[in-house]
This record gives sequence, structure tokens and C-alpha cells, in this order.
Amino acid sequence: MQPTPEDELPEAATRRLTGGAWSSGLSVADFASCLDMGMQPVGYVQGYAVMQWSWYMATGGFGMGMGRGFGTMGGGWAGTPQRRGQYVEQWQCPHGFVSAEHRMYGANYELTWLEESWATGWGLAIERMIDEAKELGATGVVGVVDTMRPLVGGSTEEFRASGTAVVVPDAPHLATPFSTYLSGQRLAKLIEAGFAPVSVVATMSAVRMLGYCITHYQLAGSTVGTWYGSGAGGVSGVGPVDQVNRAEAAARSLAREHVRAQLGSDILHGATLQRAEREIGEGDLSIQCTLKGTRVRRFKDFDPLPDAAPVVRLT
Repeated sequence: MQPTPEDELPEAATRRLTGGAWSSGLSVADFASCLDMGMQPVGYVQGYAVMQWSWYMATGGFGMGMGRGFGTMGGGWAGTPQRRGQYVEQWQCPHGFVSAEHRMYGANYELTWLEESWATGWGLAIERMIDEAKELGATGVVGVVDTMRPLVGGSTEEFRASGTAVVVPDAPHLATPFSTYLSGQRLAKLIEAGFAPVSVVATMSAVRMLGYCITHYQLAGSTVGTWYGSGAGGVSGVGPVDQVNRAEAAARSLAREHVRAQLGSDILHGATLQRAEREIGEGDLSIQCTLKGTRVRRFKDFDPLPDAAPVVRLT
């Protein structure tokens, strides 16, 4: 079957991969370790994607003025995102009155559109990297590095993925090459322990926090207990900021849930969790957690690898 234009690599990628010389993104030590495991590097492969990125799109009706005269609807606040399985937590002013500057309502809610946009951009970059590895007839891609950064003033984000494609001569043919963040001795130890890499896995969770009055007072360092009394929802000068704590915990929990959904019966190895926070406005935060690792699967019991043979022998 002849490949369709959609199946073909970009012209620049084809020219790079068929230029006659192969390249590698591995260090000398990792390169030597891969050779010792029987992995033959055949080329440096890359993937790239650009996604539109706006912090105010698809926010379900919430805005900068949320909480100032914001009404209720059907037992919840008008504009609260309603999506099956979406994390939403609402907060209500305990003071019982409204003023021009009083934040009567607040909410923490999952930014599902942002999570899906991130997953699409990251997934496209990885998929295109794997496509290049297929073009080289690779068994897998080791030493994967992926990045995300703003492009063109921050309205778009670019996703990049790269790694070294390797061939394992005695390995069975894989319809999709494996991929792993590991390389060198770390990869050797994984295989020695009886686990084989399946694919890189990553997910991003995002929670928006729109503060209600108590959260605003706490973030500003105000003591309002003397104004309204503890029975009217006052806060002391020292204490936990519950709404922020709940948003932070939710972001971490969601990231773990998203990864578990991708793993099935496999295991996540070498997990790293990165947290970022963006202040969109006063009392308006977006908290993101990115969880990455290598999906691995047991294929044998622990079996120590033979001692490495020296690459260069000094006489």
C-alpha cells in the first residue's frame, strides 16, 4: 500500500534522516552503555507541535469579577463548569451581606480544556518523534527529552520531543517503537531488574482557584475576626488558607489519576512531578502539576547483566 501524504514525514525530516550520516543525542557514557546492552543507535529523532494557548478561553463563564454580585442558579453559582468527572469545589461567603468589593462566592475547578490542549500538544510531539524512529526501522527511542515553552508572545506554546533511535537486532518486531526517558546505566539497571520500557508517559493537571472573601483576606494578610466576629466567618492572623490548600491537593491528585488511566497494569518508573503557578488576577490563580515517567512492564525475573566490556583498551 502506498503511503498517503498524511502518513509521510515532512520533507525536511526525510532529508535529515536520509542524509547518509547518523546522529545521537547520548553522552559518551550512555552511548557506550547502550552498545554494551546490544542497542545500536541509528539516529537522532525529533517531534514538534504548536498549540494555541489562552488562559481565558473555555473557562465556563468565570471571569475576573467573579464573586461580585455573582448570582446562584439551581443550588450552584451561575457559570460553574458542569462536566462529568470534573473536579469542582464551591466556596460561599459566611458574612451574609454584599458590598461593591466583597467576594461573596469562590470556586476551585479543574481546567479540563487546558489539560486536553496540553495532552494534544505533548502527544503530537511524541507521535512525530516516534514516526521518525519508524522511518529508521528503530526498535525504540532512548534518552527522550521533552520541553514546552511560550512562542510568539505567549499566545501559543510549542512542544518539542527528541531522543536517540536504537535498533536491537535480536528483539521481536514492534508495531510501535518503545520510548523511554532513560538511557545508559539507568536503562541497563531497569532491564537487569526484569523490566522493559514501553513508552514515555506524561500528564498535566490544572486547577483554577477563584478566591472568595476569606481567601482574599488571608492572602492579603488581613485579620478580619475583630471586624465580623468568629461566628460570622472571621479569620485569625495565623492559619491555613484552606481554599489554596485544597486547590494544590486537587492538582496533585488529578495528575496521579490521569497517569494511572494511561498505565493499565504497567508501572510508572522514574516519576517526576513539577508544579507551576500562574496569577491571572487578584485572588485568581491557576495551579498546574506535570507528572512524567517511563511506563515499564515486567518481562523476566531479576537477572544480572554480564560485566561491561571496555570500549577502549589501554595497553
